[in-house]
Amino acid sequence: MEIKGKRKLEYSFDVAVVGGGISGLCAAIASARHGARTALIQNRPMPGGNASSEIRMHICGAAGSGRYENARETGIVEELLLENRKRNYHDEFSLFDVVMWEKARFQDNLWLFLNTHMYEVTTDGNSISGISCTQLTSETEISIKADYFIDATGDGTLGAYAGAEYMFGTESREAFGEKHAPDEPDDYTMGNTILFMARDTGKKTKFEKPFWAHDVSEEMLANRGHSLVNYGYWWIELGGMETDTVKDYEGIRDELMKWAFGIWDHIKNKGDHGAGDYELSWVGLLPGKRESRRLLGDYVLKEQDLASGRIFDDAIAYGGWPMDMHVPGGIANPVLEPTVYIFLDDFYTIPYRSIYSRNIDNLFLAGRAISASKLAFGSIRVMGTTGVIGQAAGTAAALAAGHGISPRETGKNIRLLQTMLMRDDCFIPGHRFIDDDDYVKDAKIICSSQRQPCANIKNGYTRNIGKDINYWESKRLLDREFVEIKLREPVPVRGVHIRFDSNLTREIRPSIDYGATGLQIRGVPSELVRDYTVELLYGGGVVATQVVEGNYMRLNKHVFNGEEADAIRITVTATNGWPHVRIFDVKAY
Repeated sequence: MEIKGKRKLEYSFDVAVVGGGISGLCAAIASARHGARTALIQNRPMPGGNASSEIRMHICGAAGSGRYENARETGIVEELLLENRKRNYHDEFSLFDVVMWEKARFQDNLWLFLNTHMYEVTTDGNSISGISCTQLTSETEISIKADYFIDATGDGTLGAYAGAEYMFGTESREAFGEKHAPDEPDDYTMGNTILFMARDTGKKTKFEKPFWAHDVSEEMLANRGHSLVNYGYWWIELGGMETDTVKDYEGIRDELMKWAFGIWDHIKNKGDHGAGDYELSWVGLLPGKRESRRLLGDYVLKEQDLASGRIFDDAIAYGGWPMDMHVPGGIANPVLEPTVYIFLDDFYTIPYRSIYSRNIDNLFLAGRAISASKLAFGSIRVMGTTGVIGQAAGTAAALAAGHGISPRETGKNIRLLQTMLMRDDCFIPGHRFIDDDDYVKDAKIICSSQRQPCANIKNGYTRNIGKDINYWESKRLLDREFVEIKLREPVPVRGVHIRFDSNLTREIRPSIDYGATGLQIRGVPSELVRDYTVELLYGGGVVATQVVEGNYMRLNKHVFNGEEADAIRITVTATNGWPHVRIFDVKAY
């Protein structure tokens, strides 16, 4: 029966990304920036997923919440965080929503479909031909066809509906030879969580427990620290044993509400928790999900790969968060610690072979549903890591679309893909960024002064690694500090890419955990260069100039018109507060 008044729209794209969390957002932006007509389909009112104002989880990654230095993810993830730093001084999550929405909505080649739920997948042999969606706000049925699809749903929903092979639950030690795996496999997963916020009112407040909330005792929280009264708590977690985190989502949410309000009642009314002046200001009604399906690629990332810090030849991203294994059942299993951390000694890389389906020919994988064992998943699932995986998947999809080849065949162009990613400021440990097309690599470098050598700007390392400093730093900050690149011969210059220092150790992620945000320095990282000029020179004269004022980004790409030049000069007149100029890398094309 036809529903009168119901609209039906059809679209065709090169690439369709399903799922608009951090990974899907980065995938869609990357795909569009590399020339592919791209759709981003998100079934919520805003992008961001677990990092949005609906859930409010901070973006964790390889830095391990401050455990490792110089570890923060760059690329589009860093761009989002720096944009937020500039425009959202107090890290309000609703304003972070706007930053993410803006990045997608005003990106050329990208069509954003919000409040749009995919409910059906159409296949043609071993390929996805299209998806059917409903946009709840506009009463519109939307049919989307695409040459390539990216599953960033988190649950692997697109892949599962298309018939992609996947894993679920926990593998045995025998399956992949992982020493921390159990003797026997099971169907258990990590659970779902809701968070809450409380504010200090400056006066005593009362709280009356709703009749439906649980009566929570100190014994029930014996293994769950609850001293932070203004933020609660990642361990308010349920599901993954008797209940399925996907199919039983609604019931899990209801039960989580009972626990959350019961825990707040315990904090407010039972014992002295220092919460006398506090009142609830927000409780999430959309649980954040950790685990469900993991789609199978040509390679399954394993515990051994992470523990050894493996550098894959086809690496496209990296991680460093510990293998963070939450107890199945969550708070319903109170006698056990809520999680076990298996810490890593170093970064590890993620191979390209883990980010496409092994049996669906046009399906890329992004986010937490990539091809990984349960133990490896415990590390790759955090949003900083899924963001750089998403950027890799989106870049690979655009590359595939440009050549008309499959995801598997795209792997034969892995050096090109790695170069594209590093040009966009993605870090791939163990892979030095020496670009064959770059004029600077063969140039002579001079500078106005140096505490750290100006030759560092062409050494192929775009961040500090261990104790090795890889930026040029001026000895002083006068009115004008400069670095001049004397090219080997005159060439037509069409682009100059500059990477500044945004301090990849300091935390800049929005968070409702005041234990973390209290240590942050607000505003744009002071180390970033603010005002500077790029000049193309020929025979000592200036042939082209670009002036930048108020910069707050780490990567800036300057486009020129192919002017003939034999030198490039970058002159800095101000930073965002740091007393010295720092530049990590300059490349010219």
